[in-house]
Amino acid sequence: MRAMAQPPVLTLSDVRLTFGGKPIFQGVTLALGPTERAVLVGRNGAGKSTLMKVIAGEIEADEGEVWRQPGTRAIYLRQEPDLSGYKTLADFAVADLPAISADDRHLAEAELMALGLDPEADPAKLSGGQKRRAALARAFAADPDILLLDEPTNHLDIPAIEQLEGRLASYRGALLMVSHDRRFLEAISTSCFWLRQGQVRRYSRGYKFFDDWANEVEAEEEKALERLNTQLKAEQRWMERGVTARRKRNMGRLRKVMDMRAERQSRKTSLNEIRATSDMTLETAEGSGKRVIEARGISKTFSTPAGDLPVVQDLSIRIQRGDRLGIIGPNGAGKSTLIKLLLGELEPDTGSVKLGTNLEIAYLDQSRAKLDPKDTLWQALAPEGGDQIVVRGVPRHVASYAQDFLFKSEQLRQPVSALSGGERNRLLLAIALAKPSNLLVLDEPTNDLDMETLELLEDMLAEYDGTLILVSHDRAFLDGVVTSCLSPVGDGKWLETPGGYEDAVRQLKEIRGASTSGKSGGSKSSAKSDKPSGGKAQNKLSFKDKHRLEELDKLMPKLQGQIEALEAEMADPELFTRDADRFHKASGELEAKREALEEAEMEWLELEEKKEALQG
Repeated sequence: MRAMAQPPVLTLSDVRLTFGGKPIFQGVTLALGPTERAVLVGRNGAGKSTLMKVIAGEIEADEGEVWRQPGTRAIYLRQEPDLSGYKTLADFAVADLPAISADDRHLAEAELMALGLDPEADPAKLSGGQKRRAALARAFAADPDILLLDEPTNHLDIPAIEQLEGRLASYRGALLMVSHDRRFLEAISTSCFWLRQGQVRRYSRGYKFFDDWANEVEAEEEKALERLNTQLKAEQRWMERGVTARRKRNMGRLRKVMDMRAERQSRKTSLNEIRATSDMTLETAEGSGKRVIEARGISKTFSTPAGDLPVVQDLSIRIQRGDRLGIIGPNGAGKSTLIKLLLGELEPDTGSVKLGTNLEIAYLDQSRAKLDPKDTLWQALAPEGGDQIVVRGVPRHVASYAQDFLFKSEQLRQPVSALSGGERNRLLLAIALAKPSNLLVLDEPTNDLDMETLELLEDMLAEYDGTLILVSHDRAFLDGVVTSCLSPVGDGKWLETPGGYEDAVRQLKEIRGASTSGKSGGSKSSAKSDKPSGGKAQNKLSFKDKHRLEELDKLMPKLQGQIEALEAEMADPELFTRDADRFHKASGELEAKREALEEAEMEWLELEEKKEALQG
């Protein structure tokens, strides 16, 4: 017999909430399946974190019901984990366990160590990324039925994010998450909840397909508004002709027109809110010289209790006008140190750095140290006083410019210390982008930003005429912005590769593979086999290589289609409960197809490069 679909483990029914007289939720209804992996999507200020707190029981709704299946346990990972009051990380990691046994403590310690943390470490001495990993270890140690994750990738480097993806892939409970990391959501989610206009819409496919669906929804709403406008005009013409003479008989129709006007205004306001996005435009200063930065043989080593730590060794790089360089690597690799060396803020131990002429540098610091927490937003934007700020050479009122970055006028008198992480980041962007520049340096600009601001920042950088140096752990953002990447390869060595993040990963993998094969002593035989027979110069692919290239041209689209079909099947939140064997089989097939496609793409690229070399 076919297995019956299991009932949801969490439901919200007509949940309503008002803060300060402003409605936040106007009737949120949703259901989360027992193995569903859902993402909660919504523009900045829509109330995503607030809704997560309502679900977690930290905020009580004014109306409606939040129901969890009896016996289920839910764990909520907050945006800003609080580790105060705990002597060790192990004490923190077991805090959500109902009863702490020796086995439970060992499990919590294992989760911490798996994430690279010492269970006996002092929580007060951790970095932001370490605190995030500790909170994740605590959540996994509790083994909940429902896991609520609010920006789980914040302050994590790319290896840690990929490790988290693998850990969540094996998690068998229900998952609801809020995140700005698009690549992470595409890898994990099977469904989407869209929070907008105080309500939630459900989409039964993963985030990879969300944008197309959202565009369809908004296009349909635009058409509905146009139909309403046409109907309203017809009703108004009717009123002008005859409402006075037939007042008593037609008051019902008059009320209908008034209702339609109210509905039209409501729809128009909602659409305007959706379209209201920050107008981030960067003024480019006069052009710099062609050479922006030239580093020759620079090295920097720090002395530690464990010995000398080489951060940069014998690096030579030339950054020219218009380049868009991404600096990638795990936390602790020395990315921020490298930026300071390249900008001349830190002297190298050996080597030299020369900065180009006419440089106007705008630098967004990861530490947000340039913000005084005692200042108001107004003072931060206009430190010289007054009510105007010069933006792109034109005086702008402070309130108007702040609105471009989604700040409301009533926030201008708030202290910087009252801002959330995302708001502080937007404020720093507003300050940095107001200044004319021809060299823009962004150190982790995407931390705490919502999706809309991220996409707007991408658009702005695409139109920027100057030179860009970017440090980021956001893989999708790197792929959308940079033209080359500088990556650490060990012992303080850095390697520049053309393309975005995915290109860098592939090229580094090929380089390491070539290095390994060279050490194995296979270079002589390969060189011999590549040499054409008969001494005649070869200017085209062999029959075998040409045939293989044609096969790959057909194979790759086929594999891509099979992957999309399997992804669509896996997106069904009830597949596991309906047919667990099929779920596991499809999961294995999907992984195998992805690996096959990656291998085919690498082989195709090698053959294409060989073909170009022979023809060149």
